[in-house]
Amino acid sequence: RVLQGDRGLSQKGPGSGNASHYYSYTRLDTDGILALNGDTLSVTGASWMDREWSTSALGPEQEGWDWFSLQLDDGRDLMYYQLRRTDGSPSEFSEGVIVDPDGGTQRLDRSDVSIEVLDTWTSPDGAHTYPVEWRLRVPGEDIDLEITSLIPNQELDVSVRYWEGAVRIEGSASGRGYVEMTGYGDSPGSPAL
Repeated sequence: RVLQGDRGLSQKGPGSGNASHYYSYTRLDTDGILALNGDTLSVTGASWMDREWSTSALGPEQEGWDWFSLQLDDGRDLMYYQLRRTDGSPSEFSEGVIVDPDGGTQRLDRSDVSIEVLDTWTSPDGAHTYPVEWRLRVPGEDIDLEITSLIPNQELDVSVRYWEGAVRIEGSASGRGYVEMTGYGDSPGSPAL
Protein backbone atom coordinates (compact mmCIF):
# COMPACT_ATOMS: atom_id res chain seq x y z
CA ARG A 1 0.00 0.00 0.00
CA VAL A 2 1.25 3.46 -0.92
CA LEU A 3 0.21 6.31 1.37
CA GLN A 4 -0.04 9.40 -0.82
CA GLY A 5 0.99 12.85 0.39
CA ASP A 6 2.20 13.10 3.98
CA ARG A 7 1.50 9.64 5.48
CA GLY A 8 -1.80 9.42 3.62
CA LEU A 9 -2.92 13.06 3.96
CA SER A 10 -2.76 14.77 0.58
CA GLN A 11 -2.92 18.58 0.83
CA LYS A 12 -4.83 20.14 -2.10
CA GLY A 13 -4.89 23.81 -1.07
CA PRO A 14 -3.82 26.30 1.61
CA GLY A 15 -6.70 25.69 4.04
CA SER A 16 -6.63 22.91 6.61
CA GLY A 17 -9.80 21.50 5.03
CA ASN A 18 -8.32 21.46 1.52
CA ALA A 19 -6.94 17.95 1.85
CA SER A 20 -7.89 14.35 1.27
CA HIS A 21 -6.99 11.01 2.77
CA TYR A 22 -5.49 8.97 -0.05
CA TYR A 23 -3.81 5.62 -0.55
CA SER A 24 -3.10 3.40 -3.56
CA TYR A 25 -2.39 -0.20 -4.45
CA THR A 26 -0.52 0.26 -7.73
CA ARG A 27 -0.11 -3.37 -8.90
CA LEU A 28 -2.81 -5.77 -7.80
CA ASP A 29 -2.76 -9.18 -9.49
CA THR A 30 -6.11 -9.40 -11.22
CA ASP A 31 -7.99 -12.15 -13.01
CA GLY A 32 -11.54 -12.64 -14.08
CA ILE A 33 -13.93 -13.40 -16.88
CA LEU A 34 -15.21 -10.83 -19.36
CA ALA A 35 -18.68 -11.60 -20.73
CA LEU A 36 -19.79 -9.85 -23.90
CA ASN A 37 -22.61 -10.76 -26.27
CA GLY A 38 -22.83 -14.30 -24.89
CA ASP A 39 -19.10 -14.97 -25.24
CA THR A 40 -16.65 -15.17 -22.34
CA LEU A 41 -12.95 -14.44 -22.21
CA SER A 42 -10.55 -15.10 -19.34
CA VAL A 43 -8.48 -12.03 -18.50
CA THR A 44 -5.46 -11.38 -16.28
CA GLY A 45 -3.48 -8.26 -15.53
CA ALA A 46 -2.23 -5.78 -12.98
CA SER A 47 -4.87 -3.41 -11.60
CA TRP A 48 -4.41 -0.05 -9.90
CA MET A 49 -6.73 0.82 -7.01
CA ASP A 50 -6.98 4.27 -5.43
CA ARG A 51 -8.99 5.12 -2.34
CA GLU A 52 -9.48 8.81 -1.64
CA TRP A 53 -11.96 10.72 0.46
CA SER A 54 -12.35 14.32 1.58
CA THR A 55 -14.88 16.95 2.48
CA SER A 56 -13.76 19.94 0.40
CA ALA A 57 -13.96 21.14 -3.15
CA LEU A 58 -11.07 22.77 -4.94
CA GLY A 59 -10.06 26.19 -3.69
CA PRO A 60 -11.37 29.30 -5.47
CA GLU A 61 -8.00 29.74 -7.24
CA GLN A 62 -8.11 26.19 -8.70
CA GLU A 63 -10.17 24.98 -11.66
CA GLY A 64 -9.36 21.30 -12.09
CA TRP A 65 -6.74 18.59 -12.21
CA ASP A 66 -4.82 16.27 -14.49
CA TRP A 67 -4.26 12.96 -12.65
CA PHE A 68 -1.79 10.39 -14.01
CA SER A 69 -1.61 6.79 -12.72
CA LEU A 70 1.10 5.00 -14.73
CA GLN A 71 2.47 1.44 -14.64
CA LEU A 72 5.87 1.30 -16.35
CA ASP A 73 7.24 -1.89 -17.89
CA ASP A 74 10.49 -1.48 -15.92
CA GLY A 75 8.47 -2.27 -12.77
CA ARG A 76 8.09 1.30 -11.50
CA ASP A 77 4.76 3.04 -11.02
CA LEU A 78 4.19 6.78 -11.14
CA MET A 79 1.25 8.73 -9.77
CA TYR A 80 1.17 12.47 -10.28
CA TYR A 81 -1.67 14.94 -10.08
CA GLN A 82 -1.33 18.44 -11.43
CA LEU A 83 -3.86 20.75 -9.84
CA ARG A 84 -4.51 23.67 -12.20
CA ARG A 85 -5.07 27.28 -11.19
CA THR A 86 -7.74 29.32 -12.94
CA ASP A 87 -5.02 30.81 -15.20
CA GLY A 88 -4.03 27.26 -16.30
CA SER A 89 -0.71 27.16 -14.44
CA PRO A 90 0.13 24.30 -12.05
CA SER A 91 -0.76 24.81 -8.39
CA GLU A 92 2.00 24.52 -5.80
CA PHE A 93 -0.10 21.70 -4.27
CA SER A 94 0.52 19.41 -7.26
CA GLU A 95 2.39 16.29 -6.18
CA GLY A 96 2.96 12.60 -6.74
CA VAL A 97 5.07 9.56 -6.05
CA ILE A 98 7.31 7.07 -7.82
CA VAL A 99 6.93 3.49 -6.57
CA ASP A 100 9.98 1.28 -7.14
CA PRO A 101 9.61 -2.42 -8.03
CA ASP A 102 10.58 -3.31 -4.43
CA GLY A 103 7.80 -1.05 -3.04
CA GLY A 104 10.03 1.85 -2.01
CA THR A 105 8.58 5.30 -2.69
CA GLN A 106 9.85 8.73 -3.60
CA ARG A 107 7.59 11.76 -3.28
CA LEU A 108 7.41 14.25 -6.12
CA ASP A 109 6.43 17.89 -5.91
CA ARG A 110 5.66 20.40 -8.63
CA SER A 111 9.33 21.34 -9.10
CA ASP A 112 10.24 17.70 -9.91
CA VAL A 113 7.80 17.23 -12.80
CA SER A 114 7.04 18.99 -16.08
CA ILE A 115 4.02 18.26 -18.26
CA GLU A 116 3.66 19.47 -21.84
CA VAL A 117 0.41 19.00 -23.81
CA LEU A 118 1.12 17.61 -27.29
CA ASP A 119 -2.42 17.15 -28.65
CA THR A 120 -6.05 17.82 -27.68
CA TRP A 121 -9.55 16.50 -28.39
CA THR A 122 -12.77 18.56 -28.39
CA SER A 123 -16.07 17.07 -27.17
CA PRO A 124 -18.90 16.76 -29.72
CA ASP A 125 -20.73 19.77 -28.22
CA GLY A 126 -17.60 21.89 -28.76
CA ALA A 127 -17.65 23.14 -25.16
CA HIS A 128 -14.79 21.09 -23.69
CA THR A 129 -11.29 20.60 -25.09
CA TYR A 130 -9.08 18.09 -23.28
CA PRO A 131 -5.43 17.14 -23.65
CA VAL A 132 -5.09 13.61 -25.07
CA GLU A 133 -1.31 13.43 -25.52
CA TRP A 134 1.38 14.64 -23.12
CA ARG A 135 5.09 14.67 -22.47
CA LEU A 136 5.74 14.06 -18.79
CA ARG A 137 9.28 14.48 -17.50
CA VAL A 138 10.93 13.84 -14.15
CA PRO A 139 14.51 14.93 -14.99
CA GLY A 140 15.96 13.96 -11.61
CA GLU A 141 14.85 10.35 -12.23
CA ASP A 142 15.72 10.23 -15.97
CA ILE A 143 12.02 9.81 -16.78
CA ASP A 144 10.86 11.24 -20.12
CA LEU A 145 7.51 9.81 -21.23
CA GLU A 146 5.12 10.39 -24.11
CA ILE A 147 1.62 9.51 -22.91
CA THR A 148 -1.14 8.99 -25.50
CA SER A 149 -4.84 8.23 -24.96
CA LEU A 150 -5.95 4.92 -26.47
CA ILE A 151 -9.24 6.54 -27.52
CA PRO A 152 -9.55 10.35 -27.57
CA ASN A 153 -13.27 10.39 -26.63
CA GLN A 154 -13.22 9.17 -23.02
CA GLU A 155 -15.34 12.00 -21.63
CA LEU A 156 -17.95 11.36 -18.93
CA ASP A 157 -20.80 13.88 -18.98
CA VAL A 158 -22.13 13.65 -15.42
CA SER A 159 -22.77 16.39 -12.83
CA VAL A 160 -19.13 17.45 -13.36
CA ARG A 161 -17.58 16.58 -16.70
CA TYR A 162 -14.57 14.32 -16.48
CA TRP A 163 -12.21 12.90 -19.05
CA GLU A 164 -11.11 9.52 -17.71
CA GLY A 165 -9.35 6.96 -19.76
CA ALA A 166 -6.70 4.47 -20.69
CA VAL A 167 -3.33 5.62 -22.03
CA ARG A 168 -0.20 4.03 -23.47
CA ILE A 169 3.29 5.13 -22.53
CA GLU A 170 6.46 5.32 -24.63
CA GLY A 171 9.81 7.01 -24.12
CA SER A 172 12.47 6.33 -21.49
CA ALA A 173 10.09 3.57 -20.32
CA SER A 174 7.01 2.06 -21.89
CA GLY A 175 3.83 1.01 -20.16
CA ARG A 176 0.16 1.65 -19.65
CA GLY A 177 -1.91 3.86 -17.45
CA TYR A 178 -4.95 5.89 -16.67
CA VAL A 179 -5.55 9.65 -16.75
CA GLU A 180 -8.38 11.63 -15.14
CA MET A 181 -9.02 15.31 -15.89
CA THR A 182 -11.56 17.89 -14.74
CA GLY A 183 -12.08 21.60 -15.15
CA TYR A 184 -11.82 21.90 -18.92
CA GLY A 185 -14.70 24.23 -19.76
CA ASP A 186 -16.41 23.99 -16.37
CA SER A 187 -16.73 26.92 -14.01
CA PRO A 188 -13.70 27.52 -11.73
CA GLY A 189 -13.70 25.64 -8.46
CA SER A 190 -16.60 23.37 -9.46
CA PRO A 191 -15.01 19.89 -9.26
CA ALA A 192 -15.02 18.26 -5.84
CA LEU A 193 -12.15 16.07 -4.71
